[in-house]
Amino acid sequence: MLPYINIPFNYVGNALGASTDELKLIFSFLLSYPLAAVLKRIPDKSPWQKNLFIIGVGLFYLIGLFDLWDGLRTLMWSSVGAYAIAAYIDSPYMPWIGFVFCMGHMSLSHIQRQRANDHRAVDISGAQMVLVMKLTAFCWNVSDARHPDSELTDFQKERAIKKLPNLLDYAGYVLFFPSLMAGPAFDYVDYQKYISTTMFQLPPGTDPSKAPPTRKKRKIPRSGTPAALKAASGLAWIFAFLKFSSWYNPQLLLGPEYMKYGILRRIFILHMLGFTMRMKYYGVWTMTEGACILAGIGYKGIDPKTGQANWDRLQNVRPWDIETAQNTRAYLGNWNINTNLWLRNSMYLRVTPKGKKPGFRASLATFVTSAFWHGFYPGYYMAFVLASLLQTIAKNGRRLLRPFFLTPDGASPTPNKRYYDIACFFLTQLSFSFTVAPFIYLSFSDSMKVWGRVYFYCLVGVAISLGCIFSPLKRKLQDQLKKRNRGKIEEVVKEEQEKERVQQEPTLGLPDDPEAEVEEIVAEIKRDIEEMRKRGESVSLDIRKAVEEKLGKKLP
Repeated sequence: MLPYINIPFNYVGNALGASTDELKLIFSFLLSYPLAAVLKRIPDKSPWQKNLFIIGVGLFYLIGLFDLWDGLRTLMWSSVGAYAIAAYIDSPYMPWIGFVFCMGHMSLSHIQRQRANDHRAVDISGAQMVLVMKLTAFCWNVSDARHPDSELTDFQKERAIKKLPNLLDYAGYVLFFPSLMAGPAFDYVDYQKYISTTMFQLPPGTDPSKAPPTRKKRKIPRSGTPAALKAASGLAWIFAFLKFSSWYNPQLLLGPEYMKYGILRRIFILHMLGFTMRMKYYGVWTMTEGACILAGIGYKGIDPKTGQANWDRLQNVRPWDIETAQNTRAYLGNWNINTNLWLRNSMYLRVTPKGKKPGFRASLATFVTSAFWHGFYPGYYMAFVLASLLQTIAKNGRRLLRPFFLTPDGASPTPNKRYYDIACFFLTQLSFSFTVAPFIYLSFSDSMKVWGRVYFYCLVGVAISLGCIFSPLKRKLQDQLKKRNRGKIEEVVKEEQEKERVQQEPTLGLPDDPEAEVEEIVAEIKRDIEEMRKRGESVSLDIRKAVEEKLGKKLP
């Protein structure tokens, strides 16, 4: 660490009540903007110079600013290990070996952070979480290049790494400073196209006059305005977080003053606590995205609607869509977007046999991956399990109740649809206000204490809802729908369900429809039995054993 570098941060921290490390982290995000502007001005014909600049700044952040020598060694071992696995293991299991290595190595950092239990200190675990997404995707991209194109999806073909990068390019990818400490993550192919400037070439057949403006002879389009807007927005979220956290903070809900309020006021405070904590992430992710935009790697081509440059390639959060979400998918799908994409492309679709649709086993593997990626605090698992139940309830509610607020053909809303939307908004927001509390408190005892102080309202609602779903009430609602709509809406509903299932799963590793996926396991077992009977084999079915085989794990 540079001598005396902590002095100004200690002074400001004492004035604001913030930790030195937190202030240095925000400073690194702000410093990334002028440094990204410098990076953009390094000649396009000299990518090695860009790599050296990126590596130098990344090392300054880790060592000069945060004194993370151990952290640097941690990132180095992960990166060298993943590269060696990709280079020297020529096997279809290579990406899985890389995945286990990276996740296992990161788990050690999570355990160390949990033992230290200092949430205001910056350690390497956050940067390593981002790096794990990049390195596991890197292993998959290398593996994809070793398979025929006929076995790959269009997405996999586009990101396949046909030739291993040289060490300088690889180090630049690992230490890319605008997203080093907090993301967003991206694939190596994106970095390679960025550093070589092929990312900014117009697609064939595009009118050259529609090319976004550039300065001098640079190929990277001008991005100062969208980057400045992101920076301003991110700072606004950070300042709002600092202000709101003086009113709504975790200690408030654990103290005696909280219980002096009525239940409705306590629920409101719980909701505002979640909103306040999200502000910090909104600010951090927006600021890092802005630095990536200024550097140029956020470029996503020409927006066909506006004809202007699109800079949303690395967007990681949509605050408005989260705070106004009317269902669980909208809430979760707009949070930590790049992690959702990583889970989908590096786990969910990878464990699915070719020619089959993703099912329960894919969802289970993705759920476990997401949980381990976050760490080992009990609060993470409490929140994940409850969110999974909310997914089930929301899916059934949408199928059983929403059609009553549409015309019989499903094409138009009825006048009462607005009341359904308002109810869904409040149910979604208040359910997740309760659900995310363990993510804030992390420990089991504090999470249960806070839940108990609002009378476990969400758990009670979940129990009642699941009771209705697995009761005769569900069949009665289905019969009423058939009678009301005379079968006209069923096809529309099925198409919508299939579209959601294939295109959008999963959100943060949570199974989109656990009930349907368990039914798939039962149906698969039944098909196996029928095939055995057709072959004249005797059938002596141990249900427990059959389910364990389908899940790939022992039941407790």
